[in-house]
Amino acid sequence: MELKRVVVTGLGALTPLGNTVSEYWNGLINGVSGAAPITRFDASKFKTQFACEVKGYDPEKYFERKEARKMDLFSQFAMVAAEEAVTDANLTEGGYSPDRIGVIWGSGIGGLRTFQEECVNFAHGDGTPRFNPFFIPKMIADISAGHISMKYGFRGPNFVTVSACASATNAIIDSFNYIRLGMADAIVTGGSEAAVTEAGIGGFNALKALSERNDSPETASRPFDADRDGFVLGEGAGALILEEYEHAKARGAKIYAEIIGGGMSADAYHMTAPHPEGLGALNVMKNVLRDANIKPEEVDYINVHGTSTPLGDISEVKAIESVFGEHAYKLNISSTKSMTGHLLGAAGAIEAIASIMAVRNNIVPPTINHFTDDENIDNRLNFTFNKAQEREVKVALSNTFGFGGHNTSVIFRQLND
Repeated sequence: MELKRVVVTGLGALTPLGNTVSEYWNGLINGVSGAAPITRFDASKFKTQFACEVKGYDPEKYFERKEARKMDLFSQFAMVAAEEAVTDANLTEGGYSPDRIGVIWGSGIGGLRTFQEECVNFAHGDGTPRFNPFFIPKMIADISAGHISMKYGFRGPNFVTVSACASATNAIIDSFNYIRLGMADAIVTGGSEAAVTEAGIGGFNALKALSERNDSPETASRPFDADRDGFVLGEGAGALILEEYEHAKARGAKIYAEIIGGGMSADAYHMTAPHPEGLGALNVMKNVLRDANIKPEEVDYINVHGTSTPLGDISEVKAIESVFGEHAYKLNISSTKSMTGHLLGAAGAIEAIASIMAVRNNIVPPTINHFTDDENIDNRLNFTFNKAQEREVKVALSNTFGFGGHNTSVIFRQLND
């Protein structure tokens, strides 16, 4: 069968750099760090005392108080980002069938704050099982897609993907596939996460995954730097409206870019460590290039997973060198996690937005906080260190990898009519 073309017609973002897409993008191209001491709880006894929190967020600006109390923060973030994207796309302005619009969302953890609070309250009680009646629907990861669909009456495909830090990109790929197979006209997709909690910080500290650079939070996320010591936990949400091209054209929709490929693979190696030779990352990039039906040399920019971990950064670079060969030295590569921190299950959504905006504006956001070259990384590669670079970006690839060895990649391209 002939596959349909899929385009991006709306964007929404709630991030550590800003609470709209424009604020987020301005933060990225200006090299702003979103890291600061944690405000959501007293972190003074934790090994890591900082994170990339969403700033200036007031739920009462977006929700009635009773409504907000029924949603975990990760669902609130999802609703806010989705509203910006739906509005941006004019998706509900008529000329659409609600039965043909879906919501496919991503979250790696879901309602961690809710789960933590309910368990703590029970443990501190007298043993009587008193739980909030909204405990379960606040906690479960799939509820975010449910909330979005109920708000807008979208009755198409509706579910949430859970693949750790690859969750949002998996949601984008599933949405892409549903639309190009003709099973939906448009899908609200993306991801959200709100894991800056005692359990979140404590759990990742126990894994020795987080940076402990408490004396300089703003420079703690330093992908590809010799002195990187772990990732910085972030929170927030990103939303994209994916739409069948002819459907978008017929209603006169603004088009940001075309999504032309999605790839997936597994490391099949270790629970938390990447394959040392980057085999899973290598395979997923080969898969996405094959799906997009383009050659490696057609890619201009890679928004890498680049978490600022000692092993992960090296394995991803090895994979890029293997897949792209000599063209690797002509690419721009950057890790926007150097600014946003790692949004876990939402990372793929905000990084897809960064990739789309790079295509739309011909600007590559930087990898900030580079101070010392790592002798294990080929620094002839252009990692876009410390300052954004202007260049033509016809094609951008975005990588997202997750604990459990889940690997995902998507490719966006300037619209070619």
